[in-house]
Amino acid sequence: QVQLVESGGGLVQAGGSLRLSCAASGDSFVINAGAWYRQAPGKQRELVANITSGGDTNYADSVKGRFTASRDNAKNTVYLQMTNLRPEDTAVYYCSAEGLLLGVSPMVYRGRGTQVTVST
Repeated sequence: QVQLVESGGGLVQAGGSLRLSCAASGDSFVINAGAWYRQAPGKQRELVANITSGGDTNYADSVKGRFTASRDNAKNTVYLQMTNLRPEDTAVYYCSAEGLLLGVSPMVYRGRGTQVTVST
């Protein structure tokens, strides 16, 4: 059973930084592309950033210039570097990864989320 394991969330003061990681368990699933979503209390889940198989990145307007999505193919991990955090960035952050299972089957997996809380 493949799982995406997110880590790196926590409590940080406004202006601070965090780096979220999303790693696939085992070695049967190879991540080709990834995305980060977030959901704040009482709000809909929104796409924050994504990184394509070619390494291109896209960002929500609210995080452009502050967040950076990246990947490490050797570690089969995608990252979200978050800087200059604001209280409105407080949310549960989820990763999603597309790739090949056992080298042949395209699959999409989603993580369970990690809490990011930004205090004033």
